Amino acid sequence: MDSYATWHADPAREPAMEESHRPLWRHFIETVPETDLSTRDVLDFGCNRGGFLRLLHALKPFRAGVGIDIAEDSIRAARAMAGPAPLEFAVATDLSPWRGRFDLAFSYEVIYLLPDLGAHAAAIHAALRPGGTYYAVTGCHNEGPLWPALREQIGRTTNAPVQDRSPDDYAAAFLAAGFDVSVRRFGFDGFTPASKDRRYFPRLTDALDYYTRDKLLFRMVRQDRPAP
Repeated sequence: MDSYATWHADPAREPAMEESHRPLWRHFIETVPETDLSTRDVLDFGCNRGGFLRLLHALKPFRAGVGIDIAEDSIRAARAMAGPAPLEFAVATDLSPWRGRFDLAFSYEVIYLLPDLGAHAAAIHAALRPGGTYYAVTGCHNEGPLWPALREQIGRTTNAPVQDRSPDDYAAAFLAAGFDVSVRRFGFDGFTPASKDRRYFPRLTDALDYYTRDKLLFRMVRQDRPAP
């Protein structure tokens, strides 16, 4: 497993990214239909500093949560900030230690970075219990008008290679792994700060369109085919 210290090449940008993602995570959490997670075990794949899991537990308390990432310094920060919540963090990409462990899995702007999406889909399928659901958010796809500039900027300022896929490519990988796949626009309806990073969004309306129109929320439900 290849690893690095932080996703951003400049580690100082990690806390700022977490802060800017918080209202988007809240919208994500409020959009998924599951409300009572008190008997659910959850996974955050690509958890960075653990902020999504901490917010999820604060809004919809779950039984236990696991966050994995390949950024070693970020995982150290996640462990330090875990507090009393039932959270476990690991530097990992291999999900085999958690086979059949989770009822729900989440990822936020991670799947576009994965070089082998088919292997990821199969690993998530194996990590979920029968009927388990994986929610994955990404606006990074080649049908978005900002994608060429976003791809160049992300590739230049971060430590992870950026892949180039369409929404149909994402859906096809999870369908092939045995998921029922559906999708909706992310539809963020909160206020977008006028100070939003202009390296990614040259115009303010670009940011508004990206978070409401271009960013997608995939819902993948594990299907178990009968044995032949």
